Amino acid sequence: MRTISLVILSALVLAACTLQESFNFSGDLQIGTIVEGELATETPDSFRLELDAETYIYGVVDQLSVDVVVTIYDSADNVIGKFDGPGVGPEAFSVEVHEEGSYLLEVAPFEEESGEYTIQLKVVEPIATDPEKRVDQLFTPFTGDDVPGGVIGVMKDGKLIYSKAYGMANLTHGIPYATSTLTNIGSVSKQFTAFAILLLEQQGKISLEDDVRKHIPELPEFDEVITIRNLMNHTNGLREVYNLIPMTGWKGQDGLRREEIIEILKRQEKLQASPGEEYNYNNSAFIMLAEIVERISDQDFPDWMAENVFGPLGMESTVVRANPSTIVPNSSQGYVIEASGFKEAGDLDASYGAGGIYTTVEDINKWLNNFHEPILGGEELIIRLTTPDTLNNGDTMTYALGIGVGEYKGLKRYEHGGADIAHRALLTYFPEINAGVVTMSNHANFPTGQISYGAIKAYFSDELESEEEGTEDNKDTDSTEVIVPEKLLESYAGKYKITAVGVVLEYKLKEGVLISSIEGQPDVEMIPKSNSIFAYKGVEAKVEFKTDKDGNVTHAIHSQGGADYTLDPLAPYDPTPEQLKAFEGKYLSKELETFYTLEVRDTLLMVLIRNTKEIKLSPLDEDSFKGDIYFISEINFLRDESGWVNAFTVSNGRTKGILFERN
Repeated sequence: MRTISLVILSALVLAACTLQESFNFSGDLQIGTIVEGELATETPDSFRLELDAETYIYGVVDQLSVDVVVTIYDSADNVIGKFDGPGVGPEAFSVEVHEEGSYLLEVAPFEEESGEYTIQLKVVEPIATDPEKRVDQLFTPFTGDDVPGGVIGVMKDGKLIYSKAYGMANLTHGIPYATSTLTNIGSVSKQFTAFAILLLEQQGKISLEDDVRKHIPELPEFDEVITIRNLMNHTNGLREVYNLIPMTGWKGQDGLRREEIIEILKRQEKLQASPGEEYNYNNSAFIMLAEIVERISDQDFPDWMAENVFGPLGMESTVVRANPSTIVPNSSQGYVIEASGFKEAGDLDASYGAGGIYTTVEDINKWLNNFHEPILGGEELIIRLTTPDTLNNGDTMTYALGIGVGEYKGLKRYEHGGADIAHRALLTYFPEINAGVVTMSNHANFPTGQISYGAIKAYFSDELESEEEGTEDNKDTDSTEVIVPEKLLESYAGKYKITAVGVVLEYKLKEGVLISSIEGQPDVEMIPKSNSIFAYKGVEAKVEFKTDKDGNVTHAIHSQGGADYTLDPLAPYDPTPEQLKAFEGKYLSKELETFYTLEVRDTLLMVLIRNTKEIKLSPLDEDSFKGDIYFISEINFLRDESGWVNAFTVSNGRTKGILFERN
């Protein structure tokens, strides 16, 4: 049974009452009041809020002894916000409400958990209409002298028209964030690496059609040639290092030599896909591109970039961090959240080329100016950098060379996000109006998309197509209600395997609503568009279920980012402990030079790896399981002619088919 008590702070309650006199807000939560709650397994707590139109709310759930999911519903029971971040400590939530009405805030246990939490509603106020005040509002959770913060830059017509910093760059030394604070932009760095390769091509030192082995001959000679272009657009078929190396017990802040990455790739026996066949995001490729720059120039990549890119563009504050021990003056310290509070986090080792650039909003403005008026590289280089490639089947990609290319509300958009261990960044540029926004933070839970697009709408609403014009972003948000018979929904529920990417997706039926679930990610509500087609709430994707004449699901088609993926249904499988015993043993991956030990404990099959918590395996179908950790999306066991289990393969979305043989 739920138990709730209130810790009332009189001054804050008075402020809340004052607010309510001039602004329509009431309900089960009051501003500044801490509510203590206890969740029973699978039993949510609900709080009703009566809100005015155009309202911004922000609050925090402190996960004392239970991992929670916070969901906010409108009066029609549509999900308008879902928050499932860290499993411990504060879980922040914030939403914008555009219609007056009754809203429900639900605090539910993640999976089958129970425990205690507190919830505090910190802000309820009108959505700011002034752009600068709106940005202040968006940064509310990252403002103050006790929280990691961030910085925003808004660019228009070559000028930085607005920039501001929030929160702290370093909590240990009490250093506030400033607009001049250098911040790790993670994978936003990839466009700089691609730019470097194109400069070398201009100089006649390289061709994008070169075999990669021309420059790194120690890489394996596969049946098909991998070109430099395949590295730049993520169509190369190589292993993704940061999904692969954790399989050895490596953690994000452990040391990793760049030479070791090449050694691991040398042991890859076959490609995961033919070059040019599929897009599969790959940090290994961009680390190899930086290696190529070094070998051609006979210079360290950080030095070459300083002399040939940052210097000519006047980006005087920007540097490539050679490794996590390299001192970067005036830079932000990264932080992750744990039960005890914030914890310092370093950077990924060996990442430059794929990441590793520290920069400022002022320097990013100079970088974007070179897109509009290319003083370095020229117009032709920028066109090549931002022109999407095509796959072997002729489909046009939404990725060019180190940068995503698409459309937003009628405008062409160049964009890339970045995430190191703790730092976060998003750079968005609209070339047709010569405008952009960059957000950067040292907080691992910083919502770059929410804040960046809040600022984009605040500053550039006149240039964006309105909601009523039916742009791509709003195709799935029409109000036409489709009622799908519950019997059909029941037939769709179950586990599905996306064979092409080695991922298992599950659809669950909860209170008449179909929910999609992927291990390690928040559940997503499915919005019916017909009896067989559903959109993912808040995600630009859809799924169509295919059935036979008897109504049995044969497969489904998941569409996202211009690509279609086949989902094959998995039959229910519930092996006994005796059946699980057949999988016990010690297995060796020669490719990873790593042993896995499999043991049955009670009714669970467990994987034991050095330097890693015990991994629980859940059955998918016969001889197929998934782990409760991101790098083991699927384990498929192999048997010899006698039926004896002699090996298995491990896959996740970016790395597939790693073979482990029974020892």
